[in-house]
Amino acid sequence: MNLSRLDLNLVLALRALLEERNVTRAGERIGLSQPAMSAALSRLRRHFDDELLARTGNSYELTPLGTALRDRSATACDLLERVFSSQADFDPAAETREFTLLASDYGAAVFGAALARALHQEAPGIRLTFQHPAPSVVENTAAVLSTVDGLLMPHGVIDGFPAVELHQDRWLCMVADDHPEIGDELTLDQLARLPWAVYQRPYDAPAARQLSMIGISPQVEVSVQTFQLLPPMVEGTRRVAMIQERLARKAVRSAAVRVLPCPFEAVPVREAMWWHPMHAQDAGHIWLRQKAAEVGATLAGNGHSNGKGPGKAVPVDQSGEPGLPQGRL
Repeated sequence: MNLSRLDLNLVLALRALLEERNVTRAGERIGLSQPAMSAALSRLRRHFDDELLARTGNSYELTPLGTALRDRSATACDLLERVFSSQADFDPAAETREFTLLASDYGAAVFGAALARALHQEAPGIRLTFQHPAPSVVENTAAVLSTVDGLLMPHGVIDGFPAVELHQDRWLCMVADDHPEIGDELTLDQLARLPWAVYQRPYDAPAARQLSMIGISPQVEVSVQTFQLLPPMVEGTRRVAMIQERLARKAVRSAAVRVLPCPFEAVPVREAMWWHPMHAQDAGHIWLRQKAAEVGATLAGNGHSNGKGPGKAVPVDQSGEPGLPQGRL
């Protein structure tokens, strides 16, 4: 395909037509008249040798190729926008720009909130948008990363892309305050026997993966899409959950739950911000990566509050990581 022979404006028209499924609305969306949009549709049909939009009664339906092209055209438009918005110089105090990061609720609540506070002081014109990553992030990592500024995700899910190291966290087990079977310690037998509430994404099931390595298949009663839903799913039940220590401090203060050390060597969370190499020379993105590294280093170096007041010391385990007192937060 010789791109120099293509009118790249047709990419905008293709996306609008496939998403609106209406020639008039598509034209209004990108500022073209109805005759001009009809002409664009005719050119696209000739190029692809496909109807793309097939009339069904008084409306249009996408052909199979049109359905396949809908997401691809959206990705292409996002990528073109990012290519042409790249900058040689960047003044964070004066710039107005939006950075989009894909993140779980854990990544947004822990690192994202700290990054937003830092940018609030240094770059008041910068906007941060956090979006939940879709399962396609693993299958089509390059395509997904090319349309955003970064992906907050622990090591072990994707590979082969540059990353900014952020911070480390440890897993804890969470149970109800009044759990009838658990005292000050959990056992492997209890983990195997008791029901579970788990964070479950198609591409990342941390509790199940951790437990499978020690031969335990958790009896899952509840599966949720955000870590912050785990405390209410554990409260008042016999269920067990695994949650990161930093999020536990933020998310479970008002829940009748307590956290305990895992009775096995849980692999720590090593959070990173992954990015596409196409951003390597963009001055704005270079600044964002630097800020991410600075904020991550601050998180890694700061001790945690013990939940009973600012500045209180907390226990430290043998790894040097601040510990979380047992009992209700």
